Amino acid sequence: MSKIFIIGLPRTGTTSISVALLGCGFKVAHTAFTKQAFVLADVISDAPCFSDYPQLDALFPDSKFVYLQRDLTKWIPSMQRLLSKMAPHLLPKTGHFSPVLKRSFAQTFATEDPQLLTESHLTACYLRHEQQVEAYFTGRQDLLTIDISEKNSLQALMLFLGLTSDKQAQFPHLNKGTQVANWKAYKHANKINSHSAGPDHRQFFDY
Repeated sequence: MSKIFIIGLPRTGTTSISVALLGCGFKVAHTAFTKQAFVLADVISDAPCFSDYPQLDALFPDSKFVYLQRDLTKWIPSMQRLLSKMAPHLLPKTGHFSPVLKRSFAQTFATEDPQLLTESHLTACYLRHEQQVEAYFTGRQDLLTIDISEKNSLQALMLFLGLTSDKQAQFPHLNKGTQVANWKAYKHANKINSHSAGPDHRQFFDY
């Protein structure tokens, strides 16, 4: 069962691309924390895709992957705002976020590091993730790398997915500034609940 995985880090446009793909008729989960959410969705973005793409690649053969880039001078302050809000809920024992989400962020951002919000720490996290993605997909044709702020990036995505698009169309610009939860407010019949329950209830993959 092939999927489309958006493996860019948070604040690189994962919400914008998720909304754009909803408009193309895909069933989309922006974050997915159960097996069933992955089964139901055609497209899964954000956590834990950005940390678990090798495991998901093995579980869902013939899938396509989209890596999102963003100018570090814009990404870092945006990520600092996000992590400032999320940090208390990412704590291993007392944080109320999904264990899958906490693990994904801890693996990628070392969330217990006292330097978490510093420019140097976040820069290192971003560059390490980018290098790991590039190394993993070397020689393969199933990864597209785009910056959604660039002209024709939406057209590049549509071409990669075998779809047609308006030559003037652009990605919606969501979660601007301090906004971090526009996905929840966005209404669409094809949105998939991140905590969807199925035959295994709300269990995650055992990998």
